[in-house]
Amino acid sequence: MVDSAGRILQHSPVALHILPTPYSVQMMAFPVLFPVWLQQLLVVLLKLTLCAAAPAKTANGTQCTARGPASYVLVFTGHWSPQTFPKQYPLFRPPAQWSKLIAVTHNAQFRLWQEGAQASPGVQSFAEEGVTVELVKEAREARKRRAVGSMYRTAGIPTGIGHSSTELLLQPRNPQLSLMVKVVPSPDWFVGVDSLNLCKQGDWQQEVTLDLHPFDAGTDSGFTFSSPTFPTNPPENITQITSQNPNHPASSFFYPRLSELPPLATIRLIRQNRPPLWQNSLSNHILPHDTVPKRFSETPLDCEVSLWSSWGLCLGSCSKGGTRHRTRYILLRPANSGAPCPELEEQAECMPKNCPEKH
Repeated sequence: MVDSAGRILQHSPVALHILPTPYSVQMMAFPVLFPVWLQQLLVVLLKLTLCAAAPAKTANGTQCTARGPASYVLVFTGHWSPQTFPKQYPLFRPPAQWSKLIAVTHNAQFRLWQEGAQASPGVQSFAEEGVTVELVKEAREARKRRAVGSMYRTAGIPTGIGHSSTELLLQPRNPQLSLMVKVVPSPDWFVGVDSLNLCKQGDWQQEVTLDLHPFDAGTDSGFTFSSPTFPTNPPENITQITSQNPNHPASSFFYPRLSELPPLATIRLIRQNRPPLWQNSLSNHILPHDTVPKRFSETPLDCEVSLWSSWGLCLGSCSKGGTRHRTRYILLRPANSGAPCPELEEQAECMPKNCPEKH
């Protein structure tokens, strides 16, 4: 009961029902009807409820105000072929192929991986061995903080050229997508996407296509696809591999004639008008009807040869037109109209100073 001034005259349960807002309950009813600890508990629950109802912030600080979730088909396509990447192309033990794809939907409070930052234990394990256990563990921990929505996988691709696909469901609270696929074989190389925001200007994007280039996780020091394991100590940051980085002839992606590498793979995201199908978690059969392999121009690979050997002994009369020889061998055969190999053997006339002395 209240008087004309609005003061509570008696502790009646009816007084709770006539209060207009939860904040009024906190200010007026709590001191009279509830102990302090219960007041504090209800205030905390109220704040959590308001935070959960707030739209998610994207990477640039804006909020995703899309109405409802969005369903996408994600298609990963490998373009790794001897024509586009002829240098040291793996043919055996194992041949060129792709690991399973792992994708995470999340908000700005989570990063699966990031160029210029050090690889997490999960990223290191996946980039080196293709194992997802640690990555899944990291994502589950982030999910407890409501920073991650869902995780998805596709099966691996047993060749360098091929497709894999899955269906995704993105919520306004978790509008970003990150993914990784390991390059097999390789020391610690992968392709991926870091924090792609699919919610733009308050609506979901209809279709997105991205070219993917190789990255080095910075945890293994190998230069070639089949390099033995040699840990980098201390670990380096994640860096993109380019046609001239690492700037070393031994690197499998070193193509000094190219200003940039052709895409090693692509991803394509197509929004659907229906919710995703959940019958098959590894749904490689889901491909858009207009999916066709991309064709890239052949990458020329110039011949590479060793240094010259030392000159051999003179053949014939040393002082009367004798000759000596030296050789070199092919390190890398040319491909795709690359520069041919130079001469592998050279001879020269013996000079008197090269003749053995007579005793």
